[in-house]
Amino acid sequence: MTPGKLAGLDVSRETMARLEAYAALVRKWNPRINLVSRKSLDALWERHIADSAQIYHLAGDAPNWLDLGSGGGFPGLVVAILATDLHPDRQVTLIESDTRKATFLRTAIRELGLSAQVLAERIEAAEPQRADILSARALTDLSGLLAFAERHLSESGLALFPKGASWKNELEPARAQWSFNLEAITSFTEPEAAILKIQGVARV
Repeated sequence: MTPGKLAGLDVSRETMARLEAYAALVRKWNPRINLVSRKSLDALWERHIADSAQIYHLAGDAPNWLDLGSGGGFPGLVVAILATDLHPDRQVTLIESDTRKATFLRTAIRELGLSAQVLAERIEAAEPQRADILSARALTDLSGLLAFAERHLSESGLALFPKGASWKNELEPARAQWSFNLEAITSFTEPEAAILKIQGVARV
């Protein structure tokens, strides 16, 4: 595998090799524990890997990244793979309460040689993590995500939430409960979708 571009990122030969190995693991495990839908498995690189990778450059050099409800590792394991080359000192933590998926995540971390850890706990029960960066993909609505951010994000931290085309419908209910600063960045993989870049989360 040669180096190249992935969702606008320059990716090394070694990183591409890890991503290929990760994709193979997802395909191997998916029939047993449904990491991604069978339909989207055919478009694994675009729908899941590239879609996860596009949030990476938005985090800057922050050292502590927490991914919530990691499932099959999107975006958490993709972030950990990219960090191996781009930010080798970055600590990535994944919270996943499903024990089978947590087992998959730990297996992938071990086999791919990643610097990451898995907490097999419910997000709302886990010890507050004070993360510099918080991510979650296809987990819950914006109001729910902001509640998780209040618990686990550091005071100056940044939340990165990829959202689908209907993301604007979640704003008004969220504003009724939460105060937050929002920048919506157009998705690299789906023009009507967005990455919500959020700071300053506080209850109204």
